[in-house]
Amino acid sequence: MSETMLALHGGAGTIPPGSITPEMAATYHQGLATCLRAGHSVLARGGSALDAVTAAVMALEDDALFNSGHGAVLTTDGRPEMDAAIMNGADRAAGAVAGIVGPRNPILAARAVMEKSPHVLLAGEGALRFCRAQGLEFAPDTYFVTPGRVQALEAELQRRAAGAPDTRNDAERHGTVGAVARDAGGNLAAGTSTGGFTAKMPGRVGDCPVFGAGTFADNETCAISATGQGEFFIRWAAAHDISARMRYLHEDIATAAGTVVEALGRIGGSGGLIAIDGAGRVALPFNCGGMYRGTIGADGIPRTAIWREALQATQV
Repeated sequence: MSETMLALHGGAGTIPPGSITPEMAATYHQGLATCLRAGHSVLARGGSALDAVTAAVMALEDDALFNSGHGAVLTTDGRPEMDAAIMNGADRAAGAVAGIVGPRNPILAARAVMEKSPHVLLAGEGALRFCRAQGLEFAPDTYFVTPGRVQALEAELQRRAAGAPDTRNDAERHGTVGAVARDAGGNLAAGTSTGGFTAKMPGRVGDCPVFGAGTFADNETCAISATGQGEFFIRWAAAHDISARMRYLHEDIATAAGTVVEALGRIGGSGGLIAIDGAGRVALPFNCGGMYRGTIGADGIPRTAIWREALQATQV
């Protein structure tokens, strides 16, 4: 049996080291480790990369620490609008939703689009009608609107009204969650879920549900989930660019992913991504202050990091 591997991110742009207590940092490490184990448990019993990615992203969506599902940020109207996407590397099957609030786990909505509809991307009310027809679990708006996200929105709206300079750190500017995996059969998958960024315009859609920008998977090259300033990832087709560099320039995963993320940084595209190739090699590049991230291999040991430090084994 071939080695399995799963990587995930809880968003690029982290709380600066001097502004976070050791206890809070430990909470993030443990949250990442718990989500890694959710995905690994699928792979350990011979499950598919697609199922492992789904399980890991669901766990991230259920954790209010991260900007997706239960912890999604709010638009200027004070409502969450969530995007999610999933892609199977074996056949490039893909499904995504955009601008929705209601399904408890948006990644399940994206997977339903992939498996139960003839389409790739559904948005808004049409997506919600489809999700209801599929019997997906819905949650009230109050489940998604957490006190911390309300405070962040109020602070940002006040800053804009006062015309004050934007001094927010990367963690306050953007955030997304995602996972990529390789299963024992050598198949790859990627999944991404996000609330976007605080005080975004209603109706804004980022790179997450745009395949080839924030989410991509192809067994012949790689699986990718991105996080950061999505407009740049869309305009530069970041995820597909990495795959193309591997396919046509024969670059390895670390070189291709690192080159693209560095180039995005030069033109103002703050963020990062997680990537995995067909051999289970992982790259976790970012061009900002940090990225909540982690990996878990066949040994079942979660390894996590927040800033520029190396991954470290994390107990749950």
